[in-house]
Amino acid sequence: MPLVNFSNVDFDQIKESIKDYLRSNSNFTDYDFEGSNLTTIIETLAYNTYINSYNANMVTNEVFIDSATLRENVVSLARNIGYVPRSRTSSVATVSFSVDVSNTTAVTLTLKAGLVAVSTKSFGKNTYTFCVPNDITVPVDSTGLASFRGIEIYEGTFVKETFSVDSRNPNQRFILGNSGIDTKLMSVIVKDSETSTISRKFNKFDSLIDVTSSTAAYFIQESPNERYELLFGDGTFGVKLEEPNFVEVSYITSNGQEGNGISDFLFSGRLVDNQERSVSSGISIVSTNDPSGGGAAIESTESVRKYAPQVYSSQYRAVTAADYESLVPVIYPETESVSAFGGEELDPPAFGKVFVSIKPLNGVYLSSNIKENIQRDLRKYSCAGIVAEIIDLKYLYLEPTVTAYYNTSSTPSSNFVKDSIVRNITIYSDSTELNKFGARFKYSKFQKVIDDSHESITSNITTVAMRRDMEALLNQFAEYEICFGNRFHIASKDGYNIKSSGFTVSGISGTVYLGDTPAADMKTGQVFLFKLNSPTEPVIVKRGLGTIDYMKGEIKLNPVNILSTEVKRGTNLIEISATPYSNDVIGLQDLYLQLDNSKLSVTMVADEIASGADVSGSNYFVTSSYSNGSLTR
Repeated sequence: MPLVNFSNVDFDQIKESIKDYLRSNSNFTDYDFEGSNLTTIIETLAYNTYINSYNANMVTNEVFIDSATLRENVVSLARNIGYVPRSRTSSVATVSFSVDVSNTTAVTLTLKAGLVAVSTKSFGKNTYTFCVPNDITVPVDSTGLASFRGIEIYEGTFVKETFSVDSRNPNQRFILGNSGIDTKLMSVIVKDSETSTISRKFNKFDSLIDVTSSTAAYFIQESPNERYELLFGDGTFGVKLEEPNFVEVSYITSNGQEGNGISDFLFSGRLVDNQERSVSSGISIVSTNDPSGGGAAIESTESVRKYAPQVYSSQYRAVTAADYESLVPVIYPETESVSAFGGEELDPPAFGKVFVSIKPLNGVYLSSNIKENIQRDLRKYSCAGIVAEIIDLKYLYLEPTVTAYYNTSSTPSSNFVKDSIVRNITIYSDSTELNKFGARFKYSKFQKVIDDSHESITSNITTVAMRRDMEALLNQFAEYEICFGNRFHIASKDGYNIKSSGFTVSGISGTVYLGDTPAADMKTGQVFLFKLNSPTEPVIVKRGLGTIDYMKGEIKLNPVNILSTEVKRGTNLIEISATPYSNDVIGLQDLYLQLDNSKLSVTMVADEIASGADVSGSNYFVTSSYSNGSLTR
């Protein structure tokens, strides 16, 4: 009789299956397995089967990129489809200093590759070192001053490794001995021999495109323990190395994001003049142009699992919006989230364009230089006629107002429950449910987060408002367009469905606010300015300021000269909020969805029905399920 159940992987179930199999044999029909020595043999067989089942399951999981858990297996599977995970990224700072060599005959001054500066303050127990990967030479001016202006220094340790090519070893591998390498800062030089003065610089390639038999190319792949192996050509694709070639590799090992935010430096570099004489005096204080930033950890296993198939499907060409979304993190490793969409989706459409919005790991916006670098790199993959345009991300903030009912007999105090709610909402606001392009605020799940905050909570009434911050250009006429990407709810056909913070405009005295009046079709409307005689008494002071599209969630303002704003957070802002038609809010296209905890409101209400104090509900406190009726923010 065969074993009946082959799916059991539990030890006790396996043991029972073996006993059932033996009992089917007439010689063991009435055999007492528990009281015999045969039990030991059965348990050994069951244990062996259990271990084999576990190993088979783990081995099978590690064969597929979706289920593999060990990093070396995920990386190996990604390598099979041509994907190299992003390396650790060194934090970079921009500094300036000068050297007075007026008492010498120096014509130029060279800052040698390697250590340049150390942080003057300790972070925890660590002091960070900063290096340059290549020599930097500047001229000495007529006053005897050599100025190093705006040089980029990279956090980490500068390392050099060498390899001698051995043709007698057909399996020779060039594996670097350190982890934490920033591969973008790697330099590979090949000499004819160790003593030769003739050298050739090899460049890193990510694919075989444009690689010929004479191309000085090298490739990299990640090895176990987050180290890297260099691969050279075979004479058909790339120059082939021959004995006695000598390979010199220089790179920087970094601490990743730990080196971010450093702004105070002490010079520790090595300077030589044009005659190779060392210079150690006359060095000014190192001034910081930009503090260190952009450092990042090596690409995570989850990220490799996500992006490797996407990059493979794009075949390193950018045609669709999804192609751009998969290629941008490869080009710019400091990408936290990216959104791309075709110009044909806009109104009016912009055919032949792809718009890309990027949220960096550190900071909010990309600098102009980084945008230009990304656009230049994207052109290598773009098809003719398609222009990629990098646009700044736009934040769409959510402002929840929570009224939580709780059983007073199940908690020591209302503040205790309130703190639990605020803490859980904060955790939710930092999760991957939000804080990314294409995110969706799921109203039912948010309510569940509140209900699950404490056992005493019986229910909650939560309203959600969405907000955009409009940056005002002061003392000049300008048009404005504010897109929410979500349909507006029209609470009143009489208007005042949108709310704004206060500001002043030319030609009108006092503080004004934005209001709206829906048209007869309840799909569009007009925007006006109004003042307040009292919190409930508005006076319209200017009509026809702009238009509002309730269906698309768009507000367009005609040219207006704004003089000042009440809200100032580093810049002059006008906060504009509206109630969404659906409580499930999405981050459309270039809108980055965030929950604004600074605007979170939590009110605790005692549920007297649940506590038994008012079973009849005669004194039950009713909370409106709609937003408050105030006219302004």
